[in-house]
Amino acid sequence: MIDFLSMKYKRVLLKLSGEALMGEYNHGIDPTRLNDYAIEIKEIHEKGTEIAIVIGGGNIFRGVSGASKGMDRVQADYMGMLATVINGLALQSALENIDIPTRLQSAINMEAIAEPFIKRRATRHLEKGRVVIFGSGTGNPFFTTDSAAVLRAVEINADVILKGTRVDGIYNKDPEKNKEATKFDSLSFEEVLKKGLKVMDTTAFTLSQENNLPIIVFDMNIKGNLSKIINGDKIGTRVDL
Repeated sequence: MIDFLSMKYKRVLLKLSGEALMGEYNHGIDPTRLNDYAIEIKEIHEKGTEIAIVIGGGNIFRGVSGASKGMDRVQADYMGMLATVINGLALQSALENIDIPTRLQSAINMEAIAEPFIKRRATRHLEKGRVVIFGSGTGNPFFTTDSAAVLRAVEINADVILKGTRVDGIYNKDPEKNKEATKFDSLSFEEVLKKGLKVMDTTAFTLSQENNLPIIVFDMNIKGNLSKIINGDKIGTRVDL
Protein backbone atom coordinates (compact mmCIF):
# COMPACT_ATOMS: atom_id res chain seq x y z
CA MET A 1 0.00 0.00 0.00
CA ILE A 2 1.35 3.44 -0.94
CA ASP A 3 1.96 5.71 2.05
CA PHE A 4 1.43 9.20 0.63
CA LEU A 5 1.73 10.78 4.08
CA SER A 6 5.44 9.85 4.26
CA MET A 7 6.20 11.55 0.93
CA LYS A 8 7.38 15.15 0.87
CA TYR A 9 7.25 15.34 -2.92
CA LYS A 10 4.50 13.80 -5.05
CA ARG A 11 5.74 14.76 -8.53
CA VAL A 12 9.42 15.31 -9.30
CA LEU A 13 11.64 16.13 -12.26
CA LEU A 14 14.91 14.20 -12.03
CA LYS A 15 17.77 15.77 -13.99
CA LEU A 16 20.69 13.47 -14.77
CA SER A 17 23.86 14.36 -16.64
CA GLY A 18 24.92 12.24 -19.57
CA GLU A 19 28.36 11.92 -18.00
CA ALA A 20 26.78 10.22 -15.00
CA LEU A 21 25.84 7.28 -17.22
CA MET A 22 29.48 6.67 -18.15
CA GLY A 23 30.15 5.10 -14.76
CA GLU A 24 33.62 3.55 -14.94
CA TYR A 25 33.88 4.15 -18.68
CA ASN A 26 35.49 7.09 -20.46
CA HIS A 27 32.51 7.51 -22.78
CA GLY A 28 29.23 5.88 -23.69
CA ILE A 29 26.94 4.06 -21.25
CA ASP A 30 27.98 1.82 -18.37
CA PRO A 31 25.26 -0.88 -18.04
CA THR A 32 25.99 -1.30 -14.33
CA ARG A 33 25.52 2.42 -13.60
CA LEU A 34 22.40 2.47 -15.77
CA ASN A 35 20.86 -0.43 -13.85
CA ASP A 36 21.81 1.13 -10.51
CA TYR A 37 19.93 4.28 -11.47
CA ALA A 38 16.94 2.26 -12.64
CA ILE A 39 16.75 0.51 -9.26
CA GLU A 40 16.92 3.85 -7.42
CA ILE A 41 14.11 5.21 -9.59
CA LYS A 42 12.04 2.06 -9.03
CA GLU A 43 12.33 2.54 -5.27
CA ILE A 44 10.65 5.96 -5.35
CA HIS A 45 8.21 4.83 -8.03
CA GLU A 46 6.97 2.15 -5.65
CA LYS A 47 6.35 4.84 -3.04
CA GLY A 48 3.87 6.40 -5.45
CA THR A 49 6.07 9.26 -6.65
CA GLU A 50 5.29 10.58 -10.12
CA ILE A 51 8.63 10.78 -11.93
CA ALA A 52 9.72 12.71 -15.01
CA ILE A 53 13.34 12.57 -16.16
CA VAL A 54 15.62 14.68 -18.33
CA ILE A 55 19.06 13.30 -19.24
CA GLY A 56 21.95 15.14 -20.84
CA GLY A 57 23.95 13.72 -23.73
CA GLY A 58 27.52 14.64 -22.79
CA ASN A 59 28.62 11.01 -22.56
CA ILE A 60 28.01 10.72 -26.32
CA PHE A 61 28.26 14.23 -27.76
CA ARG A 62 28.26 17.75 -26.35
CA GLY A 63 27.15 20.52 -28.69
CA VAL A 64 29.24 23.27 -27.12
CA SER A 65 32.37 21.12 -27.38
CA GLY A 66 31.70 20.37 -31.04
CA ALA A 67 31.13 24.06 -31.80
CA SER A 68 34.37 25.01 -30.06
CA LYS A 69 36.22 22.78 -32.53
CA GLY A 70 34.82 24.53 -35.58
CA MET A 71 31.51 22.75 -36.08
CA ASP A 72 28.41 24.81 -36.79
CA ARG A 73 26.80 25.47 -33.38
CA VAL A 74 23.27 24.72 -34.54
CA GLN A 75 24.27 21.40 -36.11
CA ALA A 76 26.33 20.52 -33.04
CA ASP A 77 23.42 21.23 -30.70
CA TYR A 78 21.09 19.04 -32.76
CA MET A 79 23.64 16.24 -32.51
CA GLY A 80 23.64 16.71 -28.75
CA MET A 81 19.83 16.49 -28.71
CA LEU A 82 19.99 13.16 -30.53
CA ALA A 83 22.48 11.94 -27.92
CA THR A 84 19.91 12.63 -25.19
CA VAL A 85 17.41 10.42 -27.03
CA ILE A 86 19.96 7.57 -27.11
CA ASN A 87 20.38 7.92 -23.35
CA GLY A 88 16.61 8.10 -22.92
CA LEU A 89 16.14 4.87 -24.84
CA ALA A 90 18.78 3.17 -22.71
CA LEU A 91 17.16 4.28 -19.45
CA GLN A 92 13.71 3.34 -20.73
CA SER A 93 14.96 -0.17 -21.48
CA ALA A 94 16.60 -0.47 -18.05
CA LEU A 95 13.40 0.63 -16.30
CA GLU A 96 11.14 -1.65 -18.31
CA ASN A 97 13.46 -4.57 -17.60
CA ILE A 98 12.50 -4.18 -13.93
CA ASP A 99 8.80 -3.75 -14.68
CA ILE A 100 8.51 0.04 -14.49
CA PRO A 101 6.14 1.37 -17.19
CA THR A 102 7.96 4.11 -19.06
CA ARG A 103 7.29 6.54 -21.88
CA LEU A 104 9.91 8.41 -23.89
CA GLN A 105 8.81 11.76 -25.31
CA SER A 106 10.92 13.78 -27.73
CA ALA A 107 10.86 17.49 -28.51
CA ILE A 108 11.95 16.53 -32.04
CA ASN A 109 9.53 14.28 -33.90
CA MET A 110 10.83 10.74 -34.36
CA GLU A 111 7.68 8.64 -34.30
CA ALA A 112 9.41 5.27 -34.69
CA ILE A 113 11.09 5.47 -31.29
CA ALA A 114 9.41 8.14 -29.16
CA GLU A 115 6.16 10.00 -28.63
CA PRO A 116 6.12 13.71 -29.47
CA PHE A 117 6.18 15.90 -26.38
CA ILE A 118 2.61 16.86 -25.49
CA LYS A 119 2.07 18.37 -22.07
CA ARG A 120 -1.36 16.86 -21.45
CA ARG A 121 -0.21 13.41 -22.55
CA ALA A 122 2.88 13.61 -20.34
CA THR A 123 0.78 14.64 -17.35
CA ARG A 124 -1.65 11.80 -17.96
CA HIS A 125 1.19 9.28 -18.12
CA LEU A 126 2.44 10.54 -14.75
CA GLU A 127 -1.02 10.29 -13.23
CA LYS A 128 -1.22 6.68 -14.41
CA GLY A 129 2.06 5.81 -12.71
CA ARG A 130 4.31 5.80 -15.76
CA VAL A 131 7.80 7.26 -15.67
CA VAL A 132 8.18 9.87 -18.42
CA ILE A 133 11.58 10.56 -19.98
CA PHE A 134 11.91 13.80 -21.93
CA GLY A 135 14.44 13.66 -24.78
CA SER A 136 15.88 16.13 -27.31
CA GLY A 137 16.18 18.96 -24.79
CA THR A 138 13.87 21.85 -25.65
CA GLY A 139 14.07 20.95 -29.34
CA ASN A 140 15.94 24.19 -30.02
CA PRO A 141 19.67 24.93 -30.37
CA PHE A 142 21.44 27.20 -27.87
CA PHE A 143 19.49 25.77 -24.92
CA THR A 144 20.97 23.26 -22.47
CA THR A 145 19.32 20.21 -20.96
CA ASP A 146 19.27 22.15 -17.67
CA SER A 147 16.93 24.62 -19.37
CA ALA A 148 14.90 21.72 -20.75
CA ALA A 149 14.64 20.20 -17.27
CA VAL A 150 13.30 23.38 -15.70
CA LEU A 151 10.95 24.06 -18.62
CA ARG A 152 9.45 20.57 -18.46
CA ALA A 153 9.24 20.73 -14.65
CA VAL A 154 7.25 23.96 -14.87
CA GLU A 155 5.00 22.56 -17.61
CA ILE A 156 4.09 19.41 -15.67
CA ASN A 157 3.78 21.27 -12.34
CA ALA A 158 6.53 19.32 -10.61
CA ASP A 159 7.04 19.93 -6.89
CA VAL A 160 10.83 20.05 -7.17
CA ILE A 161 13.78 19.56 -9.50
CA LEU A 162 16.19 16.89 -8.30
CA LYS A 163 19.58 17.40 -9.92
CA GLY A 164 21.60 14.22 -9.52
CA THR A 165 25.34 14.79 -9.75
CA ARG A 166 28.54 13.10 -8.56
CA VAL A 167 28.99 15.47 -5.61
CA ASP A 168 26.76 15.72 -2.56
CA GLY A 169 25.53 19.28 -2.98
CA ILE A 170 26.62 22.83 -3.76
CA TYR A 171 30.00 24.06 -2.51
CA ASN A 172 31.74 27.43 -2.44
CA LYS A 173 34.57 25.84 -4.46
CA ASP A 174 34.96 22.72 -6.57
CA PRO A 175 35.13 19.92 -3.94
CA GLU A 176 36.86 17.60 -6.40
CA LYS A 177 39.76 20.05 -6.71
CA ASN A 178 39.75 21.75 -3.30
CA LYS A 179 39.58 19.73 -0.08
CA GLU A 180 38.76 22.87 1.90
CA ALA A 181 35.56 23.51 -0.06
CA THR A 182 32.53 24.25 2.14
CA LYS A 183 29.14 22.69 1.45
CA PHE A 184 25.89 24.65 1.73
CA ASP A 185 22.90 22.81 3.21
CA SER A 186 20.45 25.35 1.81
CA LEU A 187 20.53 28.54 -0.23
CA SER A 188 18.10 31.10 -1.56
CA PHE A 189 18.07 31.95 -5.25
CA GLU A 190 19.44 35.39 -4.36
CA GLU A 191 22.32 33.91 -2.36
CA VAL A 192 23.32 31.72 -5.30
CA LEU A 193 23.47 34.78 -7.56
CA LYS A 194 25.36 36.93 -5.03
CA LYS A 195 27.93 34.23 -4.35
CA GLY A 196 28.32 33.45 -8.05
CA LEU A 197 27.68 29.73 -7.50
CA LYS A 198 27.18 27.42 -10.44
CA VAL A 199 23.97 25.43 -10.00
CA MET A 200 22.52 25.51 -13.51
CA ASP A 201 23.03 27.73 -16.53
CA THR A 202 21.59 31.24 -16.21
CA THR A 203 18.51 30.63 -18.35
CA ALA A 204 17.52 27.52 -16.41
CA PHE A 205 18.21 29.07 -13.02
CA THR A 206 16.23 32.23 -13.82
CA LEU A 207 13.24 30.19 -15.03
CA SER A 208 13.32 28.16 -11.84
CA GLN A 209 13.51 31.30 -9.70
CA GLU A 210 10.66 33.04 -11.55
CA ASN A 211 8.41 30.03 -11.03
CA ASN A 212 9.44 29.45 -7.41
CA LEU A 213 10.52 25.91 -8.28
CA PRO A 214 12.96 24.47 -5.70
CA ILE A 215 16.15 22.72 -6.83
CA ILE A 216 17.89 20.02 -4.81
CA VAL A 217 21.44 19.15 -5.87
CA PHE A 218 22.56 15.76 -4.54
CA ASP A 219 24.86 12.80 -5.15
CA MET A 220 22.92 10.34 -7.29
CA ASN A 221 25.63 7.71 -6.90
CA ILE A 222 24.97 7.15 -3.20
CA LYS A 223 22.44 4.36 -2.83
CA GLY A 224 19.20 5.45 -1.19
CA ASN A 225 19.69 9.20 -1.56
CA LEU A 226 16.80 9.58 -3.99
CA SER A 227 14.41 7.76 -1.68
CA LYS A 228 15.55 9.77 1.34
CA ILE A 229 14.85 13.05 -0.47
CA ILE A 230 11.32 11.89 -1.31
CA ASN A 231 10.82 11.12 2.37
CA GLY A 232 11.90 14.66 3.28
CA ASP A 233 15.40 13.91 4.60
CA LYS A 234 17.93 16.72 4.22
CA ILE A 235 20.17 15.36 1.48
CA GLY A 236 22.39 17.55 -0.69
CA THR A 237 21.69 21.28 -1.04
CA ARG A 238 18.25 22.82 -1.46
CA VAL A 239 17.80 26.09 -3.37
CA ASP A 240 14.51 27.98 -3.07
CA LEU A 241 13.10 31.39 -2.18
